[in-house]
Amino acid sequence: MKAGPDIARIAALLGDPARANMMTALTHGQALTAGELAREANVTPQTASTHLAKLTEGGLLTQRRQGRHAYFALAGEDVAELLESLMGLADRAGHSRTRPGPKEPALRRARVCYDHLAGELGVGLLESLVAAGRIEDRDGALSLTPDGAGFMRGLGIEPDGLVRGRRPLCKACLDWSVRRSHLAGGLGKALLDRIYENGWARRLEGSRVVAFSAPGLAAFSRAFGLAEAA
Repeated sequence: MKAGPDIARIAALLGDPARANMMTALTHGQALTAGELAREANVTPQTASTHLAKLTEGGLLTQRRQGRHAYFALAGEDVAELLESLMGLADRAGHSRTRPGPKEPALRRARVCYDHLAGELGVGLLESLVAAGRIEDRDGALSLTPDGAGFMRGLGIEPDGLVRGRRPLCKACLDWSVRRSHLAGGLGKALLDRIYENGWARRLEGSRVVAFSAPGLAAFSRAFGLAEAA
């Protein structure tokens, strides 16, 4: 037997279509009940419980109880990044499960990836921060510069307060639709939270789509030096 991490087990857990649908539904960062995930996977509650037990035992999901309900969430940001990378590979290889629907352009434009901004606007955000010297990119390893720290404080974000546990402050996450990186980590979450708090955008209910209003998009573009897009 080969020594080292067993990627075959992870692949087997994600390889079942019902489990893949459940995992994808959780990439928006919210915890869902077993019943909600059963509907996402189009399986019975009993079948969903079996799948969720396997995913939890395999370290891909966490479970917490609140009252009579059990809620499931991705086990961490690294799981979300893995799913994002797999979606990018599937998209590049032409493996689409359904025909593109009306939400497809909106998902590619701006969406939630776990708890940070992804899509064209998420990639543009990171690239503008790098171009302005606020984030340094050394072959994919990101770090906040002193100028960037001052810029974030001007937005009302205290970088020193974002470093908790093992989660990095800045991390590159490969975007499945743009195939370049967007900003993850504690700073990525803080920036998306600030976008919501400023009223520039909101997440559409039951979707990963982050919908910017016209004034919000203009304000977002001005704040980060992006070329404003319609």
